[in-house]
Amino acid sequence: MLAATPIGNAEDASGRLRRLLAEADVVAAEDTRRTRALAARLGVTIGGRLVSHHEHNEGDRAAELLDVVAGGGTVLVVTDAGMPAVSDPGYRVVTAAVAADLPVTAAPGPSAVLTALALSGLPTDRFCFEGFLPRRPGERARALAALASERRTIVLFEAPHRTHDVLLALVEAFGPERPAAVCRELTKTYEEVVRGPLAELAAWAADGVRGEVVLVVGGAPVPAPASTTDLVAEVLARADGGERLKDAVADVAVTAGVPKRDLYAAALAARAR
Repeated sequence: MLAATPIGNAEDASGRLRRLLAEADVVAAEDTRRTRALAARLGVTIGGRLVSHHEHNEGDRAAELLDVVAGGGTVLVVTDAGMPAVSDPGYRVVTAAVAADLPVTAAPGPSAVLTALALSGLPTDRFCFEGFLPRRPGERARALAALASERRTIVLFEAPHRTHDVLLALVEAFGPERPAAVCRELTKTYEEVVRGPLAELAAWAADGVRGEVVLVVGGAPVPAPASTTDLVAEVLARADGGERLKDAVADVAVTAGVPKRDLYAAALAARAR
């Protein structure tokens, strides 16, 4: 069982999470101290065995946890905040359980990804989550170059001390006017969402950013459709370069999303002038 934990405000904990913490045979926690503290804030006594389950021991711990499930017990996997397996431990134990044909389910709850997306003011109908960008500037630049044409809204996690540098890298890769939002300390006392073009957000972050940060960036704008005149000019230029007119028309029409017959007729008419 995967269970989401509060990302800041303990009041967001579900009744189901409280019950599972009390009833599970084993609670596998990213940080046992934080899970004990959360349980105390919720007024819950952890009823089963509490074990550590983090990125460094997840592979080894999975077999132990699956043995409990195979024996009829209940294992509850939690992280410090949010849903396990989403930029947090949990993925490996889920894949191992699926491979072993053991039951897996989840108690949904708070999510920094969805909370930031909802508050960003950016399109929410289609989005992608990219987690943390690479720390090294060169690798980060390559990752952003691959995302530059992504039309879905992009959600990123980032450390506060790297937020300014990442915003500058986003300006370089996506342009200064791309809309975005910096969401910090979500559901906490000092929650703040700053919205604007990337260049303005980079300037805002120059003096430093505190707290847990989620960046939400608008997708690449849809390019304006090319005019028939431009498409015909491209076709004729390719034909003048030795390409068959029909082949040039077919390729350009598919790329531009226009009828081949209409483009071919326009190219012939322009050639006859």
